[in-house]
Amino acid sequence: MRKLLYGMGTAVWVWVLTAPAYAGDGERVGENISHMLGTWAKSLYIGVAAIVAILFLMTRKFTDLAVFMGAAVLVGGFVLAPHEIANTVQSIWQTVTNGT
Repeated sequence: MRKLLYGMGTAVWVWVLTAPAYAGDGERVGENISHMLGTWAKSLYIGVAAIVAILFLMTRKFTDLAVFMGAAVLVGGFVLAPHEIANTVQSIWQTVTNGT
């Protein structure tokens, strides 16, 4: 019992001392949460897209797989990398309009 209490006390003290380091700045709580949720959403999106692609492969619907992969890459590009997509669109527009 004594070891259990000692271990729990040590764990509480370690948590109390390290919690501020993991929480980040108190003023940026919303930013930290949005970054964490964004990371989770990216992983979830890629996982779901992979599972759906495997289902298309298992049923041998290659045309549907090609359409799905094109849509997944397009949506994923806009959602997961909006700044890069914006730069690409701007460079294409400048090429089409000769820089005007």
